[in-house]
Amino acid sequence: MAGILYSLLAGLCVAVQGVLNTRVSEKAGFWLTNTIVHGSGFLISLLLYAWLRDGSFSSLQSVNKGYLLGGALGVMIVFSVMKGIGQLGPAYSVAILLAAQLIFALAIDTFGLFGAAKTPWAWNKAIGIGIMLVGILVFKSK
Repeated sequence: MAGILYSLLAGLCVAVQGVLNTRVSEKAGFWLTNTIVHGSGFLISLLLYAWLRDGSFSSLQSVNKGYLLGGALGVMIVFSVMKGIGQLGPAYSVAILLAAQLIFALAIDTFGLFGAAKTPWAWNKAIGIGIMLVGILVFKSK
């Protein structure tokens, strides 16, 4: 149940953050907005780390260095969400984002990429994605 609640919270945050960032970027520009977003996120994360102490820098030595690119991906996520919302509107942009996220997450699960546990491919997953894509087309149609 906690996983569902966290996922719902993430969905809420992605939608709201995307709209807020897009509004800021209309006045301040994309890259300044992205800098503010990640700078404030860094400061909050640093404060929470200092308070909670839930990790250690020495343990980073055993991490695959490619996995540390998550922050760089975060920059591209914020940028592309702002651009998508600016050009398509929040609902349509987030619908496409969610479909793309599900497709790539399915590939990660199916092939066991990035250390994820492999899960077997099943046609019901493809059908579910197909229904989602049709739903986006229906949602967008006038």
